[in-house]
Amino acid sequence: MKRVHQNWYLGTADAVYQNFESIMVEKPEITLILSGDHIYKMDYQHMLAWHRRNQADITIATIQVPPEQAGRFGVTNIDSDYRITGFEEKPRHGCAPRSSFNPSMVSASMGVYMINTPVLLRSLMEDAADTRSAHDFGADILPKWVSRARVFAYDFRDLNRKKVRYWRDVGTIDAYYEANMDLVAVDPEFNLYDRDWPLRTRLEQQPPAKFVLAEEHSRMGVAVDSIVSAGCIVSGGRVVRSVLSPGVRVNSYSEVDDSILMANCSIGRHSRIRRAIIPANTSIPEFSVIGHYPDQDRAKGYTITESGVVVVPSAGADVVRTVQAMTA
Repeated sequence: MKRVHQNWYLGTADAVYQNFESIMVEKPEITLILSGDHIYKMDYQHMLAWHRRNQADITIATIQVPPEQAGRFGVTNIDSDYRITGFEEKPRHGCAPRSSFNPSMVSASMGVYMINTPVLLRSLMEDAADTRSAHDFGADILPKWVSRARVFAYDFRDLNRKKVRYWRDVGTIDAYYEANMDLVAVDPEFNLYDRDWPLRTRLEQQPPAKFVLAEEHSRMGVAVDSIVSAGCIVSGGRVVRSVLSPGVRVNSYSEVDDSILMANCSIGRHSRIRRAIIPANTSIPEFSVIGHYPDQDRAKGYTITESGVVVVPSAGADVVRTVQAMTA
């Protein structure tokens, strides 16, 4: 919503600033700010205890990354007491400071901030009045407040129970695709099946997934190395290394490989789908070929990412008409 001015959110700081009144009404002692496009498992109580123990004004959750990846993140300079003495957004000089938590690594911001509310409100008001600001926490607010307040780093404690810490920023299509492909591995990096960490999400009542038509040497409804949600019907098609959202239907003689099919989409007979993202409620016509020939995909109006993932437009009816016209 446009709650403060006539612009949509101009940056991460402006997004919070436009919800200034909600914070004022709640009157929290401390405000926790999270990014909506990140995937990880974290108990914020641990970060809160760290924030209070250090009498911090601002605590930034950080994750250890190799020095060569520092240019992708906001990088912190941390003293021996874990207080942040410097903050640089996406440094390009190749000399990022090493982490006090692990001298061989760099402590990068996760985009998770715990801020005493009076400090937050003051920083947002100052930033909103600054016409030169990009209104971003990493680029504008945090670098300014490192010298003005007690700013500490909290080293990410991963509760995913894997050998490698799991944190994904899915701010791009390729990152979103890779995060989904993580889930279909034999031993997935991100554990969806941890009974001690249940998912809190909207559950729609759906019948069980169904796999039908098992005709030897002909058509067979099968899915391997895949996640198949409730309500799906794989009717004589073959699905490999893919994620099928609720209500998806894959029809006879079709092949779906390394793809993400959103809710209630339908793949027509004899279609071949590879490394694609099919949006919700989209009906792909019979004999469609997606993800095999980039020039043809671009001609149909599909988006192709840097890594070659094909994204079909969300207007399902338009997709059908476009494909039918080109295959007529």
